[in-house]
Amino acid sequence: MADKYNIEEAEALARRALHLPIAQATPIYEQLLSLYPTSARYWKQYVEAQMAVNNDDATKQIFSRCLLTCLQVPLWQCYIRFIRKVYDKKGAEGQEETTKAFEFTLNYIGTDIASGPIWTEYITFLKSLPALNPHEDSQRKIALRKVYQRAILTPTHHVEQLWKDYENFENSVSRQLAKGLVNEYQPKFNSARAVYRERKKYIEEIDWNMLAIPPTGSSKEEAQWVAWKKFLCFEKSNPQRIDTALSTKRIIYVYEQCLMCLYHYPDVWYDYAEWHIKSGSTDAAIKIFQRGLKAIPDSEMLKYAYAELEESRGAIQSAKKLYESILGVSTNSLAHIQFLRFLRRAEGLESARKYFLDARKSPSCTYHVYIAFATMAFCFGKDPMVAHNIFEEGLKRYMNEPVYILEYADFLTRLNDDRNIRALFERALSTLPAEESAEVWKRFIQFEQTYGDLASILKVEQRRKEALFGKGEEGSFALESSLQDVASRYSYMDLWPCTSKELDHLARQELLVKNMNKKVEKTNLTHGPAAIGSVASSSKVVYPDITQMVVYEPTKKSEFASSANPVAASASTTFPSNVTATATHGSASIFDEIPKTTPAALSAFLANLPIVDGPTPNVDVVLSICLQSDLPTVQTAKQSFAAKGNAPSQNVPSGSTRGGSQRLTRDRRATKRKDSDRQEEDDTTSIQSQPLPTDVFRLRQMRKARGISTSSQTPTGSTSYGSAFSGELSGSTG
Repeated sequence: MADKYNIEEAEALARRALHLPIAQATPIYEQLLSLYPTSARYWKQYVEAQMAVNNDDATKQIFSRCLLTCLQVPLWQCYIRFIRKVYDKKGAEGQEETTKAFEFTLNYIGTDIASGPIWTEYITFLKSLPALNPHEDSQRKIALRKVYQRAILTPTHHVEQLWKDYENFENSVSRQLAKGLVNEYQPKFNSARAVYRERKKYIEEIDWNMLAIPPTGSSKEEAQWVAWKKFLCFEKSNPQRIDTALSTKRIIYVYEQCLMCLYHYPDVWYDYAEWHIKSGSTDAAIKIFQRGLKAIPDSEMLKYAYAELEESRGAIQSAKKLYESILGVSTNSLAHIQFLRFLRRAEGLESARKYFLDARKSPSCTYHVYIAFATMAFCFGKDPMVAHNIFEEGLKRYMNEPVYILEYADFLTRLNDDRNIRALFERALSTLPAEESAEVWKRFIQFEQTYGDLASILKVEQRRKEALFGKGEEGSFALESSLQDVASRYSYMDLWPCTSKELDHLARQELLVKNMNKKVEKTNLTHGPAAIGSVASSSKVVYPDITQMVVYEPTKKSEFASSANPVAASASTTFPSNVTATATHGSASIFDEIPKTTPAALSAFLANLPIVDGPTPNVDVVLSICLQSDLPTVQTAKQSFAAKGNAPSQNVPSGSTRGGSQRLTRDRRATKRKDSDRQEEDDTTSIQSQPLPTDVFRLRQMRKARGISTSSQTPTGSTSYGSAFSGELSGSTG
């Protein structure tokens, strides 16, 4: 289907046909239009190619094929050009034929929002007609007045210009008469202009060059479908408050235009037909269904809707042919069932029984057909034995179908035949696989709750557990009685002997029981080296590829960083080379040396980081710490480097140095005051002011771990951890 309706390929063929002789281009156009029969653009291109070689007969034939189904102004303008080309030089006869062509065109597309140029051309044509005597001149003016008055009531792009031309026309004929006519038509024109402005909004959302292809579910197609639906609703509301006949004409026009783009959408055809039915035009609806089935011959939905219409108006044979056509194309169980129902409605139960006897022999017949006809025989034949025999015959073929068994049980429940119901459940559960028997067991328990005693209810429940969960170790927990069983046993429909909260609690407990073995294995894990080995053997733990590791060389790193960014170069040289070398040789003393060379801000940040359980940290906690840490920005770092570069040398007198430092201190204080003022103006509910998530267990872990880590740090690099969990640095150093 996708290859058949290839839009890119179709556009390429259309472009290619433009440069070919008409004899070679004709097969290409025919191929395109067989796939896209509602493409006004391709029809126009085809007909213009015939007109270019003066092939009038072929041109007329093409117009007869496309005009009434492709209601688009450019194509109809091409038709007017062809008519005028043929009849302009034929005198009075030609003028009459041209007038008929204009009226024919405006009758079909005169309500189009883009039809203004055709109205203007028609008026110009009427003005050009010769008037040999006063009578003919009077007749011409009357004809012009009628066309003007029709044009100014149509919401088109040219409605304002047509109104101005109409005023000038009436004033040129008679100023006294013009005043009355203009005052009469002014409100109508205002209404048309207002509707035009509203209509224009809907028109702008529609892609008029969209090729009609079967629905693919693309966003563009859905947007076009919505745009057309909105436009149809707008026209159905009759915004201009015109008479019913003219409003109906406009709605039909919009539906026809919609089908040019949504030709393969069955819902559009159905809506169009239903609108005709509600309007009282059943014959028009039948024609729409026939056109729709021609466009989408495989649509069963349209066939059923059409058959429904024929049956409702008493055309039984036409409806029967439609059902038979569905059976000829799709011999599935649904088609059999719907035909059985139709035969029962139209010809009686005996006719349906005869068809059932034939349908059950079909390879496409399933248990649905047996259920449908058995129910039909029971409800309309009033003979339970016939229905019982049908169910029994079907049970021989569909014993392994849980749905069939449940439907049979429902039928026996209607008969209050508890003995056969119990026998049916026992027969079915003896053959059904365990994975397919859950619903049957559930219905069996419900049956025992209605017909049995307490002992039989408990017995069936225990049998159900053994059948569904087994008798091994894995099912041992499920076989035990639980409060969930009591709640289920003493519930009725949507009534439960407990609250919804208690029911949720019981459901969670049942889930925990099912996973109890796994939980026990996890809690019994050994500790120490054995535990480490067991974790290492877990398939869920992902370890880094140590074969890809390289030795860190800080000298090369610092050289590269210094060439790229002096700030980064200074940061890379924070750790001395001898410390790195010691780390390379695996010395443990490196961990005592690192805090001495770590900047205070970085040390404070590291101190606030939480203890991580596993490879994934708590993102909210880390982000909150980052936002609340007083880390220097890049700009601050650059300023500090600039300050160091511009610092006074040792040769400068101490007084000048002291003065410079005082000025710097004043500047910093002023900057801090500005920053504090600016910060007060910010939103007080920023993310930095939000508290960290509270977790008592994690809080204890983090405090314990940080208490251990602080003991290994030297006094020069130590930072107080008292406010680490509030996100605020204490600022106190040892």
